[in-house]
Amino acid sequence: MDIFDVAQDATQIATATNKSDYWYIYPSLTIHKLPDKLLLHIFSFLKHQELGKVARVCKKWRLLAYDPRLWKSVSLRPEYGGLHVHYVDALLTLIGIRFGATMKYIELPCELITSPVLHDLANKCPNLAYMTLDFANAMQLHDFNDLNAFPCNLRSLCICLSEVIFLEGFMRRIYSCLSSLEVLHLIGTFEMSMEAEEDIYEVINIGKIKAHTPNLRIVNMYGITFIDDSHIELLTSNCIHIETLALNFCLRVKGSSFKSLVQRCKKLKTLLLQHTGVEDHHMMAVPWETSIISELDLTSTELSTECLENILLRMPGFTFLALGYCEFFSDRILDHLSQKGKFNNLKALDISHTHALSENAIYQFLQSHGHHLTGLMCCGKPKLTENFWLNVIGFLTSIRICVLGTANGWFLRIQSKVHIDQVIEGFAQNCSRLERLEIQWDPDTIRFSDKSNKFVDHIRLRCPHLKSLTLSDGEYYEMVKSNFERADRLKVVRTTTNYCTSIVSLLNCYKDLLFN
Repeated sequence: MDIFDVAQDATQIATATNKSDYWYIYPSLTIHKLPDKLLLHIFSFLKHQELGKVARVCKKWRLLAYDPRLWKSVSLRPEYGGLHVHYVDALLTLIGIRFGATMKYIELPCELITSPVLHDLANKCPNLAYMTLDFANAMQLHDFNDLNAFPCNLRSLCICLSEVIFLEGFMRRIYSCLSSLEVLHLIGTFEMSMEAEEDIYEVINIGKIKAHTPNLRIVNMYGITFIDDSHIELLTSNCIHIETLALNFCLRVKGSSFKSLVQRCKKLKTLLLQHTGVEDHHMMAVPWETSIISELDLTSTELSTECLENILLRMPGFTFLALGYCEFFSDRILDHLSQKGKFNNLKALDISHTHALSENAIYQFLQSHGHHLTGLMCCGKPKLTENFWLNVIGFLTSIRICVLGTANGWFLRIQSKVHIDQVIEGFAQNCSRLERLEIQWDPDTIRFSDKSNKFVDHIRLRCPHLKSLTLSDGEYYEMVKSNFERADRLKVVRTTTNYCTSIVSLLNCYKDLLFN
């Protein structure tokens, strides 16, 4: 059968009007007649839990469902949507017969992190490059005295730390296998800890880690209560190839180590300091003008106006800048940065809840730089209502992610109504590349009519890349959701109650920063 025969058959199927027509064209065509290669490709879109059900259909499907090529990436943490393996022996069997040389990524909960499991992964999965070891809920560790093998070709390692379980005994056994690491995630317990911690333990030795990981490019230490500037100093003394350092929610980091960081790590481009304890005098002492940092996150820090102006003006320029909840970021700083050309290459900006920024300053900025922005977060500003956005949306022709509006709250409540239809129409007319849009105005603020469906149709049709439209839960949300569902786009419309839009996906190293 040549290509013309295939095209003719495809035309016949496309024009068939009912089920009996298909059987007339191909009277013996069933799914069992599909080639194994095609079935394998179809199965690749299924989750591993679903593959387990598929394997019960017949012997052929069982062989295909358990093909190692479908098990390259496996999560065994059920709380994150992974498989639940009850026994270590069962996992050892899976490693031997199902994972093998094709496996590249695995996530292990604390109860499955044992010497036999790590031995088998090291010996039977030579291409394993990404591993997550979750000790977050550990009450006690297994005995690792007999651990003498560990995957030695890892590119990325993520360790979820416990509050009280010390990992040095385990780490001592694996240090010699970490020299290939380029990406290291150390995830703390910030989200689980109480506001006032009585005792804080250093459950992992940063100083020893840095001695065995000279090739690190990306380091993410998220929400670790004991991390301070001394640990950053230790890390940078040996890991001079670091390009990205993320210290989000490490409250003890004050910034005294950043001078050494900038002087030693000449390749550093991305510095993420969200909700850290950085202080003015430490930050102003850093020679930022000698750095090549272009992606900076200072969200929820308490730096003064003088400090912000000092450090931002001395940096070479920005492609990503997050200043959410920086209450001292003012019109003067924004204007000076624009005049100095610091925003010439800016792609993503977060100025949410920056109350010192005026409406006019933001308008002037977007008029000058909005055309090359792909991400903008400008929420929590009650003065920026319908008229402002109708005037500036036309400048955002390249925008992919946008967050606007003011969430429900008595101290930010808007007295006048916002006509949401015109805002939606503005995005539909001007922002064809839009992927994620979040509008935070609550149901008591927005105003819409029976004709609003027409404007929702416009944004659905004219923004074909739209993956997420997030709205405050209410009558308008239900109407928009039903509109998208009728067009078989079931997961696009979401509610601010359980979904939060961010511009972090626009970071150059975003994929390497992902964890959990």
